[in-house]
Amino acid sequence: MLTQKRMIKITIALMLGLMIGALCRWFDIPVPAPPQLLGVLLIASITIGYLLTDRFIIQRATSSSETRMNVESKRQ
Repeated sequence: MLTQKRMIKITIALMLGLMIGALCRWFDIPVPAPPQLLGVLLIASITIGYLLTDRFIIQRATSSSETRMNVESKRQ
């Protein structure tokens, strides 16, 4: 299930992507990605890399804070 914070991130990302695409078209600027299947794969791989790294960072931060809490509770 998506949390509200994650939904906000997704909405902002979609709006930003649409705005960049629209501005590139409006001002006749080349799109910042190849307009072929390679471009789609590039964007998909960037997105997947971002999501996997985000998940890894959150998991690492959670486990390190839990470890600190366990160490502190054992000291008391």
